[in-house]
Amino acid sequence: MHPLLLDIPTRIETERLFLRCYQAGDGPWYYAMSQKNKFHLTRYESGNAVMTINSEEDAEIVVRGFAASWAARSAFFLGAFHQDTQVFVTQIYIGVVNWDLPEFDIGYFADIDHEGKGYVTEATKGALRFAFEHLMAHRIRIECDDTNVRSYRVAERCGMIKEGHIRDNKKNADGSISGTLHYGLLRSEFIVR
Repeated sequence: MHPLLLDIPTRIETERLFLRCYQAGDGPWYYAMSQKNKFHLTRYESGNAVMTINSEEDAEIVVRGFAASWAARSAFFLGAFHQDTQVFVTQIYIGVVNWDLPEFDIGYFADIDHEGKGYVTEATKGALRFAFEHLMAHRIRIECDDTNVRSYRVAERCGMIKEGHIRDNKKNADGSISGTLHYGLLRSEFIVR
């Protein structure tokens, strides 16, 4: 089926969270969140759109771009919020690698005030379910820095298989050198759970 014909939900619920696509009007809170998290994200998320935001207008442009990507089926950005408090806890990204297979990659970051509480793992599991059940994924992958223990632990807790380790393939802003870990999960492996 053509990606534009997929009837996909714009909201996903997990035990403690709801994940939803971004929409017009999210700019003001997204701006505040981005300013709070910029330093926190510098090491592993230097290319994240959060780093480009310097005003509420910038943030509104970013979230409307996220919404446009969703509508075009080129990428799926989800904000994850605590069901009880409605507070933002993490962002999940599902990128299209190949619609013909189909294959997707997943990325994530935690709000600095909500690290270490299992929200990223819970949201990622919800995103995996969304990708396999609604995007009809055959394969999903996660790539992360080999020094980002929290990130690769999320992949492992989600049942992803470590498929490779590229050593010393990037130089970081602080001059350090690190590598990349590659994780994958196939539809057949997800369904048997």
